[in-house]
Amino acid sequence: MAKFELKLPKMGESVAEATITTWLKEVGDTIEMDDAVLEIATDKVDSEVPCEVEGVLVEKLFEVDDVVKVGQTIAIIETEGEGSVDVSPAETPKEVAAPEAAAAVIENDIAVVKEAVTVNATADYSESSKFYSPLVKNIASAEGISVAELESISGTGKDGRVTKNDILQYVEDRKAGKTTPVAAAPKTEVVKEVAPAPKKETPKATPVVASGDDEIIEMTRMGKLISHHMVASVQTSAHVQSFIEADVTNIWNWRNKVKGDFMKREGEKLTFTPIFMEAVAKAIRDFPLINISVSGDSIIKKKNINLGMAAALPDGNLIVPVIKNADQLNLVGMTKAVNDLANRARNNALKPDDIQDGTYTVTNVGTFGSIMGTPIINQPQVAILALGAIRKVPAVIETPDGDFIGIRYKMFLSHSYDHRVVNGALGGQFVQRVKDYLEAFDANREF
Repeated sequence: MAKFELKLPKMGESVAEATITTWLKEVGDTIEMDDAVLEIATDKVDSEVPCEVEGVLVEKLFEVDDVVKVGQTIAIIETEGEGSVDVSPAETPKEVAAPEAAAAVIENDIAVVKEAVTVNATADYSESSKFYSPLVKNIASAEGISVAELESISGTGKDGRVTKNDILQYVEDRKAGKTTPVAAAPKTEVVKEVAPAPKKETPKATPVVASGDDEIIEMTRMGKLISHHMVASVQTSAHVQSFIEADVTNIWNWRNKVKGDFMKREGEKLTFTPIFMEAVAKAIRDFPLINISVSGDSIIKKKNINLGMAAALPDGNLIVPVIKNADQLNLVGMTKAVNDLANRARNNALKPDDIQDGTYTVTNVGTFGSIMGTPIINQPQVAILALGAIRKVPAVIETPDGDFIGIRYKMFLSHSYDHRVVNGALGGQFVQRVKDYLEAFDANREF
């Protein structure tokens, strides 16, 4: 018999780890080729991990809620034949521990986790603004690690998140006297002086259960991830907004005229979104310094224009699938890409690659009736555009024969950008260029 190591596959350039949410197979179960063995969740999307071989699951090296790095062995599958089978991902770490050593490490980790689970938490880690997995909080509680001490740990996970290996290494270093104790901040009135906002002054432990009519709703895993991502973005980027109003009457009339024929010929519903995305892609070509990311004191200028589009999930949360090389698509291609990603988002059928490598994001707040918004930048990008609702309004129309009042279709564009690297001139000129492309739309255009 041979043993095959099932490893966490690469799931995109920016995804370094994932959390195990469900084991679909148990030890002793027979597994067919391409069978899903477990479900995982990243800070972007949920996915399944299939098995590349046929065999029997003989060992699970991680439990539910454990955080696993890309390339780590998740489980051992026993297959027919002799020797050891290894079809690791291309970026699997070169140094892989022997099965006996790995088993010893896992047994030690499990012992620590079991001890952590049996101890009642003495610290309220929910007071921290950082995200910690249940496993990390259990270990911290068992070892008597305070909130302040936990926040002092330098994490190696995505966005600096503290992983299981980080907390275990810290515990080991602390026992060996290699760390400097961090005193827990006393719960005094100092909190009010530092952050006098009403929400900060109100203790988190007192309000919710005061009334029997109130309902306490636990945040979903996706909700927690979104919350962490948004807070991290505001703490990272200096957000500034520019607003502009665009006359989209030509686009409104043209779409109404051709949408029926478009459906018959292409089998696709023609919405306003692909038209707007086309204009944004053109404007990015004109202003490539909007299509960048920041790394320390360096600016990374992106070669490809990959447009993210905020889409609704069935549970009400939003996700941002990405249209790759959007500037190379014509309107028909853009429509097909937009519809495909939106449909798969609604059906929870997006793949990890569908939400990777975005360089600029567009969100349509007008879908919810808002005329404008101030969106938060989708890190590590430096700008995001919000599309407001299209409204029929009275407007001054300039003609060679004089000005008069007419009915026009207009919308607001709200551009949020990172003032560390995008100044007001660039941010304003970019959204002005998007407006120019929208207003110059050819009402006689053929598709």
